[in-house]
Amino acid sequence: MQANEFPTRRRRIAAALAEKNVDALIVSGAANLRYLTGFTGSNGVLLLSPGTALLVTDPRYQIQAAQETNCQVKVVRGSLYPALMKAAARRKFRRLGFEKDHLRYAVYDQLQAELALGASLEPVGGLVEAHRLVKSATEIELIRRSVETNSAAFAKVMRRAGEGARECDLAAELDYQMRRLGAQGPAFDTIVAVGARSALPHAQPTASAWRRNQLLLIDVGASQDGYASDMTRMAFLGRPGPKVKNLYGAVLEAQSAAISAVRPGVRAEQVDGAARRVLRARNLDQAFVHSTGHGLGLEIHEPPRIGRWDKTPLAAGMVITIEPGIYLEGFGGIRIEDTVVVTHTGASVLTPTSKDLLVL
Repeated sequence: MQANEFPTRRRRIAAALAEKNVDALIVSGAANLRYLTGFTGSNGVLLLSPGTALLVTDPRYQIQAAQETNCQVKVVRGSLYPALMKAAARRKFRRLGFEKDHLRYAVYDQLQAELALGASLEPVGGLVEAHRLVKSATEIELIRRSVETNSAAFAKVMRRAGEGARECDLAAELDYQMRRLGAQGPAFDTIVAVGARSALPHAQPTASAWRRNQLLLIDVGASQDGYASDMTRMAFLGRPGPKVKNLYGAVLEAQSAAISAVRPGVRAEQVDGAARRVLRARNLDQAFVHSTGHGLGLEIHEPPRIGRWDKTPLAAGMVITIEPGIYLEGFGGIRIEDTVVVTHTGASVLTPTSKDLLVL
């Protein structure tokens, strides 16, 4: 990440505080903290205002914080919040915003106890997340690298996959290969499901083995340099029959329709609708039980939700997934997923892996 992006981001957020009617913002969400400072430690909090950017952390991260950040750092022992509130009092902040989606109630109680006389705590929701919606060129390149790592790991594993391969072994090998290729780990719990278990959209890998004439669903993503990727691909062991081919064709057509609908100004719900119309025409819409996709970046699930009721207009620079699927109990499920960048003219698919059904 280019270090000069962090001060720019902080200035943008600080400039927006007046609209929220607060003097400063307490940033406690881990992804938001990383977005604004570059800090990757597990214990930190940021006090942000138009004239202040103070990161408070503990002695474990003294060296790391100095290396990762370009804002003021204060290292304290014990709870971070008394030091943060003393800094707020010295600066005479009266209305202190806090991230209502990220602050635990116990911490809120502690902040209340440390409040200066006449000061108040004010809930602020989604301010940093709204600025994270559109990615910079640097962020998109980091996501692209994560996508490429994810796809390369999938290719390595599938070259050795075959009859008898267990879900848990394939999942472990995918995670291992992603790390070998540069990821810090999986972006989420890797999903591997064989046969009828592929009808479980978020199946947890088990000791179930892949057998002939069975589907295999793999949903895998890397977390690399802080940024996530997400991909789902299908394989079949043996010769797929007409039902598998027809269902796979329907999902692929739905995904293509959704990707074609992506462009600036189109609402997220309209992209979702494009996928659903294809499946509805084939009487498969009732088997599509989740949204068409979601944003991703520093977190695997970020706004917007590419779903039925999300009216967020897409904008160039947003990164989303497109992942329609159908799930039939007793038969199995089929999902096809790519990571996609919204461009000024439409969509750019980052995922390089073929979307053809992999037949082994």
